[in-house]
Amino acid sequence: MKLTITRKLIAITLVAVFSQFSLADNASAQKTIAGILNNLNHFPSDADKAALMAIAEDDSVGRGYKALATAVANISHSANAEGKEAVAQIMAADQAPAELKVLAEIVGGINHTASADAKARLAAML
Repeated sequence: MKLTITRKLIAITLVAVFSQFSLADNASAQKTIAGILNNLNHFPSDADKAALMAIAEDDSVGRGYKALATAVANISHSANAEGKEAVAQIMAADQAPAELKVLAEIVGGINHTASADAKARLAAML
């Protein structure tokens, strides 16, 4: 009986610790994506693309942030068809965080650069 309680406590502790790392990684991904979108001019720079691909390949980042990072990396004046599909899926996902949906909405509306309203919303995320 005592061993079972100990195992449960260990399991709860591990879940709590690792979920915090995941939240931290999503927060970092969010800030990186927001910063890149805020400074975007037609397409991301090579350094921006490298940062976005690092997010897309990071197993500790949520699927929505990975998909959005890939969509932003592939922007050329606007999101491509795959990027627009990723945006639509994020917007339709009930469990997607509000901040991720804001970023997705901005990516879907990019036309060479983010609008003034979008830049104000991005600046609030930085």
